[in-house]
Amino acid sequence: EVQVVESGGGLVQPGGSLRLSCAVSGFSFDAYAIGWFRQAPGKEREGVSCFSTSDGSTNYADSVKGRFTISSDNAKNTTVYLQMNSLKPEDTAVYYCAAELGYGSYWCLDDYEFDYWGQGTQVTVSS
Repeated sequence: EVQVVESGGGLVQPGGSLRLSCAVSGFSFDAYAIGWFRQAPGKEREGVSCFSTSDGSTNYADSVKGRFTISSDNAKNTTVYLQMNSLKPEDTAVYYCAAELGYGSYWCLDDYEFDYWGQGTQVTVSS
């Protein structure tokens, strides 16, 4: 059974930083993508960043490029981190981690591609 568990959300002031973690287990195949998505109140869910375990490639939404960094913890890529710097109030949302089998990262900002989702963690950027 595939499990996806996020942690690390919270309240932070504008300009501050947070790091989210996503632990994935249960895949019997070693090529998959781990994506971070977010959904703000009244808005559609959007892709933020994703990481491919097959080649280590990454992908970012334009709105977070240069501020957010996705990385994995080890050669097994079982935990992926999203380092969020220079946070803005518009980054406030529930952040979800998702995982799906596949190669590369060109496709993994599209939420409809993912079958396995975490429960979400709230990120609030406010003074």
